[in-house]
Amino acid sequence: QVQLVESGGGLVQAGGSLRLSCAASGRTFSSFAMGWFRQAPGKEREVVAAVSGSGGSTSYADSVKGRFTISRDNAKNTVYLQMNGLKVEDTAVYYCAAGRYAGITRTPGSYINWGQGTQVTVSS
Repeated sequence: QVQLVESGGGLVQAGGSLRLSCAASGRTFSSFAMGWFRQAPGKEREVVAAVSGSGGSTSYADSVKGRFTISRDNAKNTVYLQMNGLKVEDTAVYYCAAGRYAGITRTPGSYINWGQGTQVTVSS
């Protein structure tokens, strides 16, 4: 198992940027894929981005493609989500999650450990 702690959320004006971080402890960090998910009020949780264990493969939701970048620093046991060009509709609680295996996946059921979430609020 792995413990995950997100940080970096906050309030930002539309068009601005935020960088979320997720620090992991427990099982070998590079052995599992990581994903970022978000849940807005009244909405279902959705996948935002995912990265393979090595960091060599990434995948993004269409709504954030070209604006968000997921990356990981396995030496620091940390995954990041750089969010640029933020929109009001990006407002949500963002969660990082660890997958069962190293291969990239965007399937929520493939993620077995979850962080507590960090709030991102984008104002117009």
